[in-house]
Amino acid sequence: MQRRPFFLLTNDDGIHAPGLQHLYQALATWADIAIVAPQSEKSGCGLSITWAKPLRAQRIAWQDDVEAWSLTGTPADCVRMAFSELIKQKPDMVLSGVNRGANSGRTVLYSGTVGGAIEATFKGIKSIAFSFLDLELPPLGTVDRHIEVIVRHFLDLEIPKGTLLNVNFPLNCATSMKGIQMAKQGQSYWIESPDRRIHPEGFAYYWLGGKWDPFQEKDDSEITLLDQGFATVVPIQIEDLTNVEFYHAHRPTQFHLKDPLLSADSVHKF
Repeated sequence: MQRRPFFLLTNDDGIHAPGLQHLYQALATWADIAIVAPQSEKSGCGLSITWAKPLRAQRIAWQDDVEAWSLTGTPADCVRMAFSELIKQKPDMVLSGVNRGANSGRTVLYSGTVGGAIEATFKGIKSIAFSFLDLELPPLGTVDRHIEVIVRHFLDLEIPKGTLLNVNFPLNCATSMKGIQMAKQGQSYWIESPDRRIHPEGFAYYWLGGKWDPFQEKDDSEITLLDQGFATVVPIQIEDLTNVEFYHAHRPTQFHLKDPLLSADSVHKF
């Protein structure tokens, strides 16, 4: 009898988010699952982890007696605690989402959904982050079958070390999704748009807010393809963040710099 795969699920919208429930439903009939997710929403936390206060893990009732935990931390905390304390079995994949709102372009650097997947990738486990373009509550049931197709495909596929997959679903999945395409990461992202308000006691305070800052995207960018109605899969590499071209271009260079802490003509080799 073939062994069922074992998946760890997390997200950044919180343990009770509809997207996490739909991620579970897309996988539960053919895989074994454990869940460790934030107790409350942690959108925008990126890869942050909790140092300054203790973490509390609480077992949560879940359908089919699945082992599920809520954690008073970030998605990266959830993955760390799952591996070190809460889940005894090593998962075949870590799956994060389904996030409400796209995590595309350079926004991935802020995304807690992607942060959970990055933490798993650091630990040498295949990981996929899932998001939906709609900022309102999307018709998540329409993506369940697509999640299964994507996970089954990459479960058996060799993925390079240090690479995670970032999946975004377009609007109107139920009626007009054109297919699933591999894509390059886009350049667009959310920039700040502060909303200044006055507190009743007289001081100013701000909601940071945000607005989409579009770039001229290429045809194979996830941003372009999402606008055209495709679901996109972007392989994001985190194994080595070095700009290798710049490194090789400047490595042999010696710089003569005036350093007030050293002699005026000291030589620095970079």
